[in-house]
Amino acid sequence: MRRLAPFGLLVCLSTLAGTVLAVDRGQYDHVPPDIRAWFKSVIAPNGVPCCDISDGHRTSYDVRGGAYWVPIEGQWMQVPERAVIRDQGNPIGEAVVWYVHHRGSIIISCFVPADAV
Repeated sequence: MRRLAPFGLLVCLSTLAGTVLAVDRGQYDHVPPDIRAWFKSVIAPNGVPCCDISDGHRTSYDVRGGAYWVPIEGQWMQVPERAVIRDQGNPIGEAVVWYVHHRGSIIISCFVPADAV
């Protein structure tokens, strides 16, 4: 399992016009523009922008039986294969998971492993 130091969170929202914006209230001033751009540009395997549907969280992860597992809100969850993104690089070198709460459940929409190329 990989352990991470404390980190920030890049929060993404979509506007009514469909444009993806990073919410920045000054807490992300230390995040370089290329990293911000990467978070906003990651596309899920189904073609939906990850930041258009949920927030990106840097995360630790584990591989069990060939599947990725991530801790979300104190619970280890298996990442669905449909959410794994391996071909869009990873300039931060740490895994990132995007998820949403939906009808009492947590839905993982995107996951980029630390070593994605």
